[in-house]
Amino acid sequence: MTESRLFFSEAYQTIQQRTLDLLNAQQTFLSPSTLHSTRAAGDAIESILASSFDRILGDWSTDYSASFARRAMADIAFTDVDGFYYVVDVKTHRSDTRFNMPNLTSVERLSRFHEDDKNYFVLLMASYQLEKDRAVFTEVKFVPIEFLSWDCLTIGALGWGQIQIANSNRIEIKPHYGRKQWMLELCDVLMDFYPKEIGKITARIEHFEKVRQFWLAKPDST
Repeated sequence: MTESRLFFSEAYQTIQQRTLDLLNAQQTFLSPSTLHSTRAAGDAIESILASSFDRILGDWSTDYSASFARRAMADIAFTDVDGFYYVVDVKTHRSDTRFNMPNLTSVERLSRFHEDDKNYFVLLMASYQLEKDRAVFTEVKFVPIEFLSWDCLTIGALGWGQIQIANSNRIEIKPHYGRKQWMLELCDVLMDFYPKEIGKITARIEHFEKVRQFWLAKPDST
């Protein structure tokens, strides 16, 4: 078996709905003073999911963990009954905000991780809006990164490059999209991205060469 039954069937959609139901069944979990803080909401939602997602997965999960360092690749990880390994990046999105660009993962780290066909890097995104004194969840996405269209992704200039969602208000899903094709598209995106970064660096070098010449020509202080 070379593809995850979890994602190459309708099972992931069932998990999306279970997660949405779980979140909307929560009693008010934010105080009035933190309700409007997207950071506080994100931390609280991540905590709820970390402690509950194993139950949502049910029989799919054989080895579950939600204990990772802050900068780790995963917030949640599990192995399924077929031996596929999933690292899950939990994101939250307040849908009444105008714009945000969350980082997903490093292109270099993902390229190494994806060399093993049994590894899946997964986005778990919970979208919500504020209604009076509570958060109402409107949608949950639970998809491997290769189901995300490059039309809604971009690369951020950090390290080798960070894959980002260009705008959380517009996420395009291509169900059952093939990893090989997606990774080839990633390489094409990077072949366009890196030369532009080289151009930026060249311009910065030229700028500070001029700055250096300015200071060399300046008389020494007495």
